[in-house]
Amino acid sequence: MAIFTKSLSKTDIGKRLSVPSKSLKYFPLSGKHHAVDLEVKDESGRVWTFRCYTRKNGHRKPVLTKGWRQFVCTKKLEIGDRVKFCKDEKGAGTYCVKVEKAVKVFGIALGHVPNLSLCLGQ
Repeated sequence: MAIFTKSLSKTDIGKRLSVPSKSLKYFPLSGKHHAVDLEVKDESGRVWTFRCYTRKNGHRKPVLTKGWRQFVCTKKLEIGDRVKFCKDEKGAGTYCVKVEKAVKVFGIALGHVPNLSLCLGQ
């Protein structure tokens, strides 16, 4: 089941991934806890640990913090690339993330393709 798809912004690349508020219901955060570590599998089968965090008071917009920057750097993500988060409802309800690299011509994104470096073993 798809949770969200997002084109990455400067903040998403440089600091943290801002998650759409409507996706909060898919993360195991309760009223008491404002942070939880999530294990998320990528297309190659590697498991990443991201911290899903919301503010203690006020607006509960989720962000992914711990582990996110390492993922960005390893995948060589850039502004305009897309990530798609899913949750497998079967079994343990594991999370997955898929990367789509932006196809750019003269700096303008014309579309997106799956991260080909995963297919080439790079």
